[in-house]
Amino acid sequence: MERPQPDSMPQDLSEALKEATKEVHTQAENTEFMKNFQKGQVTRDGFKLVMASLYHIYVALEEEIERNRENPVYAPLYFPEELHRRATLEQDMAFWYGPRWQEVVPNTPATQRYVRRLHEVGRAEPELLVAHAYTRYLGDLSGGQVLKKIAQKALDLPSSGEGLAFFTFPNIASATKFKQLYRSRMNSLEMTPEVRDRVVEEGKTAFLLNIQLFEELQELLTPDAKDQSPSKAAGLHRRAQSRAQDVTPLETPRGKPQVNVLSQAPLLRWVLTLSFLVATVAVGLYAM
Repeated sequence: MERPQPDSMPQDLSEALKEATKEVHTQAENTEFMKNFQKGQVTRDGFKLVMASLYHIYVALEEEIERNRENPVYAPLYFPEELHRRATLEQDMAFWYGPRWQEVVPNTPATQRYVRRLHEVGRAEPELLVAHAYTRYLGDLSGGQVLKKIAQKALDLPSSGEGLAFFTFPNIASATKFKQLYRSRMNSLEMTPEVRDRVVEEGKTAFLLNIQLFEELQELLTPDAKDQSPSKAAGLHRRAQSRAQDVTPLETPRGKPQVNVLSQAPLLRWVLTLSFLVATVAVGLYAM
């Protein structure tokens, strides 16, 4: 009997995605920043920036989900009442940025790159939306709940949950059972091995887009910038954008550009690893 190859793909898509991100999951769990965050070391300005980026990302993601809600490559994962976050993020934007939030909410260069990728996928390769929905929504239902409690205490937020609507899922009675259902639907999707490989690779891209996003956040939260309002941080955003250009495109089986950080210099790899832990804590992506 022939032995399976060590790098063979797990049978289920959800397991394949989990396996593909195992190494970075372990790295994130053991970072110093995560330990500090668990102690409640989160600033108001930093949290506002995280929420603003999430708003832009989820607007794009859910626009593309709506575009493909009847497409068989995505339709089984269409749970708008249970999962969609745009309306809750609009509530949070009003809390954090005031009634005219649409005029002032920041949109960083890395956030814009993330948004562009979501639109590219939704319009050209909608099967890859599965990877983005998986990494975002299942993270929201897992580690995001931990963040909610930490932020509520550290930032002295109202016990009524104002400013944290994003983390509330009133139409999901049991997060554990819903995640089981979601994974089951994922695993039932019909796709060729080649398509599944591309979905798994897109899952890695989703994580790497978050690394870029929170590298910007890390710069904005340095001692000389942490007291600045988002409107005064434009120069920092521009510098973050310049640094993000160092990432080299990697061709996928279909010729789509992806982000490759592994081939960069050791210092850049260290910086991205440090940034990665910020993304881990802030969005809860890795508790899936």
